[in-house]
Amino acid sequence: MKPRGIFILLSILITGTVALVYPFWNNVLWFMAFFGPLILIGYFDIFQKKHSIRRNFPVIGNLRFILESIRPEIMQYFVENDTDGRPINRLDRSLIYQRAKKVNDTAPFGTQLNVYDIGYEWMDHSIYAKNRKEIDHDPRVMIGGPDCLKPYAASLMNISAMSFGSLSMNAVLAMNKGAKIGGFAQNTGEGGISPYHLQYGGDLIWQIGTGYFGCRDKKGNFNPVTFKENASIPNVKMIELKISQGAKPGHGGLLPASKNTEEIAAIRHVEPHTTVHSPNTHSAFTNATELMYFIKEMRELSGGKPVGFKMCIGKQIEFTDICEAMIATGIKPDFITIDGGEGGTGAAPVEFSNAIGIPLRDGLAYAVNTLRGYDLKKDISVVASGKVFSSFDIARLIAIGADTVACARAMMLATGCIQALLCHKNTCPVGVATQDKSLMRGLDVEDKSQRVANFHSQTVYSFIELMAASGVTTPQGLKRVHINRRVEMDKIKKYSEIYPLTEVGSLLKKEELEMVN
Repeated sequence: MKPRGIFILLSILITGTVALVYPFWNNVLWFMAFFGPLILIGYFDIFQKKHSIRRNFPVIGNLRFILESIRPEIMQYFVENDTDGRPINRLDRSLIYQRAKKVNDTAPFGTQLNVYDIGYEWMDHSIYAKNRKEIDHDPRVMIGGPDCLKPYAASLMNISAMSFGSLSMNAVLAMNKGAKIGGFAQNTGEGGISPYHLQYGGDLIWQIGTGYFGCRDKKGNFNPVTFKENASIPNVKMIELKISQGAKPGHGGLLPASKNTEEIAAIRHVEPHTTVHSPNTHSAFTNATELMYFIKEMRELSGGKPVGFKMCIGKQIEFTDICEAMIATGIKPDFITIDGGEGGTGAAPVEFSNAIGIPLRDGLAYAVNTLRGYDLKKDISVVASGKVFSSFDIARLIAIGADTVACARAMMLATGCIQALLCHKNTCPVGVATQDKSLMRGLDVEDKSQRVANFHSQTVYSFIELMAASGVTTPQGLKRVHINRRVEMDKIKKYSEIYPLTEVGSLLKKEELEMVN
């Protein structure tokens, strides 16, 4: 007999038995309190048409869906080892938590990594290590080119773009206060500047995406009037135009209707309780030359603050075109943020997360080499963003040519994220990526802001220790030759071999060289 038939037979027997013994047994109601709901669930399973497994296996078929719903937790806590977890393994998560809590972050018994695996990377140290007490413990990067009137002294590590809407109010507050305590900057994400970005006075990088949230007209186009108003806010230190992000380049952002509250809609100038799709391309410019003039316009409207753009490298010729446009127009961004295809997001199509966009180190090397080839790097700072969790992550990006780095998921973990992978469902259990007030209430701003500041300071200090061990005293002293990668079992290459450095000015044509000089 099939399971469905067995269930029907058992339900009939139980019901019939209860009917017979009811006059003689006082506890029959307690008996049915247990079996009654199971019988109802079973018949509902039989008659519903959505799930075949429940029709064929009433009651017990529901276990499949229950187990599937808690699979991420089972994997994270009971199955995966310390180095295999995705997207962030337990080793990295633990390091972030330890530094955020300012507890012991050392490891016993040696590395858990297989140092003979292809892809293993390490940094050269020097027997003539520098005294770390003599190294600046708060290295700063002055961001602002020749046309910038208000350059910004940026920290070596800042908070990458995350919008209010994707993040909860309390998460934004905690990160902003942490940035204020630690003296680093918070990127607003493309969702605009909320009151919570301003409450504690932390430095801001205002990001403007294709939806122009916070500076858009009724048709969704760029509005110079509202842009100027927001760009003039003292907390706004830099302005970042988002061309694309690593997690979903060429797709545009997505704010689910469940997260689009009336407050968020008012900040973004959109209809509340609707799913908000950012366009996958900008309406303010259609080519590289127009992009340069748009950057010039934003810089002028902002009163001369640093203006740059963020992109994940795709078609390399398009980045070359941008560099050519800089030479032709004489307009240069103050900074360029390079995001990697491994970048994170609250919600993205799987194909875009997995198969679109050049990974960060490859894209960063290409961008830096191209800027050098056109002799533009001297005037443009480069920010690297994508899976920055440790000081070694910072070191290898600085070695490739980045001036500063930005991290998002690490800051989320420092704020209390447990990698529940529910960012897109508005059910984040720790109140980081949700607009559910009952859930965000669990995130204490005072405690988590200090953890954000701790993670920043501890990681930057660890980077100082790495520099000292390598025998250099400034971040600029780290070069590609300092980083090694095992490319075969018996073959090692330095980054300088994997990513050969382009000679300054080598891509300029004769007439362009004359223009630059």
